[in-house]
Amino acid sequence: MSRLNVNPTRMQLKTLKGRLNIAVRGHKLLKDKTDEMIRRFSSLVKQNYSLRSQVEEEVRLLLKQFCMAKAFNSTKQISSLFAFPNSTITTMFNTNSIMNVGVPSISVILNEVKNLPYSYIDSNPELDILVQKTQNIMPKLMELASLEKTCQILASEIDRTKRRVNALEFVMIPQLTETIKYIAMKIEENDRASRIRLIKVKSMIQNRNS
Repeated sequence: MSRLNVNPTRMQLKTLKGRLNIAVRGHKLLKDKTDEMIRRFSSLVKQNYSLRSQVEEEVRLLLKQFCMAKAFNSTKQISSLFAFPNSTITTMFNTNSIMNVGVPSISVILNEVKNLPYSYIDSNPELDILVQKTQNIMPKLMELASLEKTCQILASEIDRTKRRVNALEFVMIPQLTETIKYIAMKIEENDRASRIRLIKVKSMIQNRNS
């Protein structure tokens, strides 16, 4: 591992030791953060998988029922029946924090209308049931969208944090350690050379006075 290009002085040694201490503490904190985010990410992925399977099954049944409903009415009649909405949806968008990572939170308020927007004479029972089931699936779709976006954000943050952990563990900390070792050896070498010079000077002075 290549060392940093710095002057081998005691002040620089003190500075690098401080940086190494901060780097080690930062590495531990980021490693713990990564482990916790992975744990929460795994839990959210399981929830997302379960909810997605449930929603996909409900959508499949709705499409099947819609095909059956279309058998009793023409496409033009179906379009006219669905020209006016039966209910309105109010969505509230907020942001939650998972390990200091902002993730979306979507809450849904379904404003249902008691009466259907068309006459029962113009429709068929399959279509009436379909309308009611469609209303019930909308909150689940919003929850699924929120969960999937949360998983995407966490996955991106985990990848970014892992790169920082690896940079600290395999680049910065080894470089600082190697540089501190080099400076310590240089300072020790300079101290030995200074002591030898002092001994020689002392010896020369004693020989001159004798």
